[in-house]
Amino acid sequence: MKRIYKVSIWAIALLLLVMGSMVYIMTNQFGKMDALENRHAKFSELTYYSTERNEFISPEKLIFNPEQTTGGDPGFARFFKTSPNAPQFPLPKQMLSKNDFSETPSEYAVYWLGHSTVLLELDGKRILFDPVFENAGPLPIITRRYDVSPLKREDLPEIDLVIITHDHYDHLETATIKFLADREIQFIAPLGVGARLEGWGVPKDHITELGWEQPTTYGSITITALPGIHYSGRSHNDRNQTLWASYAVRGAEKNIFSSGDTGYGRHLKEIGEKYGPFDMAFVEIDGWNKGWPLTHLFPHEAIQLCQDIGTEHMLPTHWGVFDLALHPWDESIQMVASEAAANNIQLVTPIMGEKVIPGVDPTNNWWEIKATTR
Repeated sequence: MKRIYKVSIWAIALLLLVMGSMVYIMTNQFGKMDALENRHAKFSELTYYSTERNEFISPEKLIFNPEQTTGGDPGFARFFKTSPNAPQFPLPKQMLSKNDFSETPSEYAVYWLGHSTVLLELDGKRILFDPVFENAGPLPIITRRYDVSPLKREDLPEIDLVIITHDHYDHLETATIKFLADREIQFIAPLGVGARLEGWGVPKDHITELGWEQPTTYGSITITALPGIHYSGRSHNDRNQTLWASYAVRGAEKNIFSSGDTGYGRHLKEIGEKYGPFDMAFVEIDGWNKGWPLTHLFPHEAIQLCQDIGTEHMLPTHWGVFDLALHPWDESIQMVASEAAANNIQLVTPIMGEKVIPGVDPTNNWWEIKATTR
C-alpha cells in the first residue's frame, strides 16, 4: 500500500508539473494586454472601437453559418492532427541561410517565405511581414505546418522593419518576436498589439502602433495602416481587444499593398481610390469557407481586390503552409490562377524562399509540378 501511495503521489506531482508547464507556455503565448483604463484613454474616441463592449469593431459584422460549412466540421481536435488536406510530397522551396542575402538590400525585391510571411526589400531596406517560422498555435503541437520553413529565424538577415497585420497565431509568433526583440528593428503593429510585443521584450520606443488611416514613415518609406473585415485574439477571452489592419507601403518609386486577413467589402474600393494605384499587392487567398463568408477572401474576391485597388500584380499569400479552412492545400491557388488569367492579373508566384523582382522575374505554376526540396 505504501508503494502504491508513493507512486500515486509522484504521478500527481508529475501531472501538476506538466499542467503548470502548459499553463505557463500558453500564458506566455497569449502575451500581455493593455490595462482597461489605458484602453479607454487610447481608443474611446475611435469610431471603430466600442466602449460598451471594450473591443474593436469590424467594418462589416462577421457571419458564422455552421450549417453551411464546407469540408465538414471535425472540431478543434483537427488542429492537433496531421491535416488530410496536406500535400503528399515535399513542396519545392529554396532553402536559405544568412549567406544567401546580400549585405545591402535591393531597391525592390520580394521573398515569399510561406503563408503570410513575406520579406520585402524596398528602397534599400528590409521589411518583414507577419513572421511565423514554426506551427501556428499556443502549444507547439497545434496547427502543424505542411512542411518546414525555407528559412530559420536564426538565419534571418538584418531587418529594418517588422510589420504585423494582427495577433492571430499564424501571423504573430512569440518565439520570433523574442528572437528579434533586442535588435535595432522598428516594429509596426495595429493598436493594442504593441502591448504584446512589449511583453515579449521589444523596447517600447521600437514599437509604433497605428490605427486605421494612420501613417508613419521610415526613411523614404511611408507605411499606412488601413481597414479590414476580420477579428483578433489569442485566447478565449480577448477577442477583438487588439486591432487588425491591411497596409499601404509606399517607397520612393513603388507602392505596395498588403491585405492582411480580410473579407471582401467596400473598404477595398475606398483604399484604391485614396492610396492606389499599387505596383504590387500581397493578397490572402486561403482560409475562405461558406461557413464564415466575410472572414477571408474567396478566390474571385482576391482578384476583385486587385481590380479595386488598381494593381495588375498579385503575390498570393496565406496559403501553402496551414490547413485553416478544410479544403485541399492547392485548391485556392488553382482557383486564383484561373481567375487571374481570365482578368489580366499577373500572379507573382515564387517558390518559398525564392527572391524575385515582381514584374521582371518570371514565375510559374509550381504547385502543378511534383518537385523535391532544393
